[in-house]
Amino acid sequence: MTLSQAAYEMTAGRTWSLIGAALGVFGVVMGVLALRRRRNGLVAVVAGGAGVVLGAVVVLMAKGGPGTGYGIVGGYLSLAVGLAAVALGVLARRKGAGAAAPHAS
Repeated sequence: MTLSQAAYEMTAGRTWSLIGAALGVFGVVMGVLALRRRRNGLVAVVAGGAGVVLGAVVVLMAKGGPGTGYGIVGGYLSLAVGLAAVALGVLARRKGAGAAAPHAS
């Protein structure tokens, strides 16, 4: 196998970073839906948190930079998307709690 063929292999690091990014994207979608429908954003927080954890593990375990097969680019993507999902979920939870609170008139 040549070096150029090895650059396109699906390694464990790349796989885990893609799973983390997918969880983060799922969390972002659920966070946006929770904000639009005034629902609890717990699913977004959990999915985003899982994406952040997987991304952090991939980044910390990587022994090389981009293009080495360790999935470091996907790990950073997973971190960013996961943090966005957590932020959306927390925002949805706060809005939901504010809407459910009794208003003094």
